[in-house]
Amino acid sequence: MNGRIATLMVHTSPLDQPGIGDAGGMNIYVTESAERMAAMGVEVDIFTRRTNKDVADIVEISPGVRVRHLNVGPIDGVTKERLPELIGELSQEFTRLLSQDSYDVIHSHYWISGKVAMPAAEKLGIPLVHTMHTMARVKNLNLAEGESPEPMIRVQGETQVVAAATGLIANTDAEAASLVSLYSACPDNVHVVSPGVDLYTFTAGAGRAAAREEVGFAQDALVITFVGRIQPHKGPELLIRATSEMIKHSPQLRPKLVVNIIGGASGANTAEVERMKELVAWLGISDVVQFAPPVPRADLPQWYRAADLVCVPSYSESFGLVALEAQACGTPVVATAVGGLRTAVADGISGVLVDGHDPRAWSSVLARLIQEPQRRVLLSLGAIEHASHFGWDATARGTLDIYDRVLSDVREARKTSGA
Repeated sequence: MNGRIATLMVHTSPLDQPGIGDAGGMNIYVTESAERMAAMGVEVDIFTRRTNKDVADIVEISPGVRVRHLNVGPIDGVTKERLPELIGELSQEFTRLLSQDSYDVIHSHYWISGKVAMPAAEKLGIPLVHTMHTMARVKNLNLAEGESPEPMIRVQGETQVVAAATGLIANTDAEAASLVSLYSACPDNVHVVSPGVDLYTFTAGAGRAAAREEVGFAQDALVITFVGRIQPHKGPELLIRATSEMIKHSPQLRPKLVVNIIGGASGANTAEVERMKELVAWLGISDVVQFAPPVPRADLPQWYRAADLVCVPSYSESFGLVALEAQACGTPVVATAVGGLRTAVADGISGVLVDGHDPRAWSSVLARLIQEPQRRVLLSLGAIEHASHFGWDATARGTLDIYDRVLSDVREARKTSGA
């Protein structure tokens, strides 16, 4: 196809810094795939709610890709949890803007966007494709200790979006199965397209030694890095407790061990970063664990390259872009054996998958790897090779194929019904 796509992501903006607030892997996914689709001749408008008074209504972020702002609700102070209150107004404004132009497909990301898009798709007769990214029912089956479950309004909203969408895109076969089993999605409407990684930016570069010189790590340090929003579901507490266990059982590692946690607070939960810092102090490992704010995308590869291991201890993940980015930089990944991480990490080849969230089990895996440099070299080679299969170009092509299929099905249905 060579038309125009309306991409909708209202709860976070593609202009936001990933790793802060509600901005994360989805921001990267939407922006990267849009830019690659535009390079293939399809124009993409990304609609999002205005959260910054200093930007224009329409911002071109690259040739063929524009961010269009929905001027609905207060600019400041609206958390993701409060956004459902604005769905009706957002939908009206989205419909108004869509009707002023010509779009072939609406592609919504995350359930709130799906709810906003549903009335517009129905009123204007535009096919709706939806990508969940995360699912409430899956998250609620895999909660971290003390983590609040996702509310019923989200479960109901996701169920409605699944029923209304012309096509559903899942990141992995496992996610596709969850859409069918947990949300009663029609299997014929579910398609799998894996997310990608920017293989031009995330590379092995000049290697670990050069990266450490740039970011300030000692050449003989043993570095384990976490990158992501600081929220219970991402598992930073598990890494901190595993570090405490590791030092307890392998005290010889302590002088050289650096556990680097890069990320900001998630959404309204600003107290979580302080809670993690207090836990580190209480465990007596402040000399080992350090916290850093989110890193600009252009600088992030050096932080990955500088690490011996990157840790992704999430309780559930639709995919896990951090895991792919780290591997593309040549750094092995230790991740939880859940959801999309089973696809993003090739167990024993590009990293290690760990069952469950027992700090002692994680400690054992991390300590063994950190003390086996030769094995890490082999995993590093495997990591680069594994990541090479997940470029954003393939994601864009796969997504465009789904659009074509959906449009073909809609045309056939209209022909059959005589509409």
